[in-house]
Amino acid sequence: MNRILSLVSFLLLPLGALSVAQAESKEAKLSGMLSNVKLSGYFTVAGKDKPPAKESYEILTVAKAPGKNDLWIFTARMKKGGQTVDLPIPLPVKWAGDKPVIYMDNLKIPGLGQFSAFVLFDGDKYAGTWAHGKTTGHLYGTIAKRSE
Repeated sequence: MNRILSLVSFLLLPLGALSVAQAESKEAKLSGMLSNVKLSGYFTVAGKDKPPAKESYEILTVAKAPGKNDLWIFTARMKKGGQTVDLPIPLPVKWAGDKPVIYMDNLKIPGLGQFSAFVLFDGDKYAGTWAHGKTTGHLYGTIAKRSE
């Protein structure tokens, strides 16, 4: 009986290691895909009869928060009122297979308000939904490395 348990443990050991390796690979891919990038695209406002409006975001770094399963720190460059601020924003990231999804549900950002966003990243594209208070809509676009 002990030999069988030892054999089963030995056979399962690589599966656990592979799972950790796969997780680390996905995390490295996410950090590489979204660090030092500009997201350029469009957003819509639900219930408004207007064409999509242009928008862009700059993300300087993306790093997994130490000791947290799905929390990541996105350092975004924000421009407001003629000032530029680099703002670290903690965001939960879930996974749809190997695709990362920002899962921001009623997050309060000081000075900006309360937001929700569910954004899927796929290669050089992104798409999702957003809400700021009672205003909601869609967003989509492309991801490219920033030119300094």
